[in-house]
Amino acid sequence: MPDYSPYQRKVIARYYDRKDEILIARLQEIVTDLALAESETARKRLWSRAEAALEALKAPPNERERIMSKLDSQALARYVRDLLADSNKRGGAGSGNRGR
Repeated sequence: MPDYSPYQRKVIARYYDRKDEILIARLQEIVTDLALAESETARKRLWSRAEAALEALKAPPNERERIMSKLDSQALARYVRDLLADSNKRGGAGSGNRGR
């Protein structure tokens, strides 16, 4: 493993501290892009990215299956909304609390 400078180690640590928030933001972007997607190819790519993000967030398998089986962008949007609400209750994404 390469040696990282103290600055690099802090950047890496902050990334992992905020990984869930980053993934939620990625899902928000995917929901928006799905609404604007014009081709089936673009939609397939976006759904693939959404599935990967849901897995990385460790979304409950039944929730992932419900969303992915129907490729339901509204269900995905509701799930992201619920994640944001939960994160805000805990002082996470969008709350202005950066763990300082």
